Amino acid sequence: MPNTQYIKHIELNRGDVPSFEQYPFNIPAVRHLERLELHPKVTFLVGENGAGKSTLLEAVAVEAGLNPEGGSRNFNFSTRSSHSVLHDYIRLDRGNGRARPRDWYYLRAESFYNVATEIENLDNIPSNSPKIGASYGGKSLHDQSHGESFISLMMNRFHGDGVYLLDEPEAALSPLKQMSVLSIIHNLVQQRSQFIIATHSPIIMAYPDSVIYLFSEDGIRQVEYTDTEHFNITRDFLNNPDRMLRTLLAE
Repeated sequence: MPNTQYIKHIELNRGDVPSFEQYPFNIPAVRHLERLELHPKVTFLVGENGAGKSTLLEAVAVEAGLNPEGGSRNFNFSTRSSHSVLHDYIRLDRGNGRARPRDWYYLRAESFYNVATEIENLDNIPSNSPKIGASYGGKSLHDQSHGESFISLMMNRFHGDGVYLLDEPEAALSPLKQMSVLSIIHNLVQQRSQFIIATHSPIIMAYPDSVIYLFSEDGIRQVEYTDTEHFNITRDFLNNPDRMLRTLLAE
């Protein structure tokens, strides 16, 4: 089944920005942002902590009608309102006549506990409708390990023909489970899905049919997988851990 590109690019409405000296517009990646072209299948956002990856991904999620803390468009709760105003200043180009996804989901590692709690709360409300938790494997996400719940969500809740925004999905996953995520992503891509993923994982960002954008002090630029620090530092450490440890632990 051919892939459908639901979001073509992300554009910052620079003329509406009140000041590039204020957060979040003072983040270098945002300050230099004009238009970010997305891959029809998988787009990776990589870079150091604080580079703006999660801030931009969050803005995309909110602009698309998703809950800032994560979940689908059916979620409407707030544990702590902390999202930035960036979503008010970006535009998602879906193209005239472009097909609309049937499914949307925002997986945010840092607030996933809140999403799991909301699912339990909703399931405890008397209703004739099917329980929401059934879409997540039929077992409470809180009754699974953090990593198991991530995998359970992706396997049971991601239905394909959708847009999936993943913020550091590797946070709770072993290397083996990260490789499982690659397989899940590939299966969903074959079902006309598009992913935007902020990650530090050299395993997950190895997915071949993708584009990688590096967020840095100089803005945002496209890089090859083997040119990322994530790949090179991991390779150098594994090739000679003793030498790296001597350097890191030297007095």
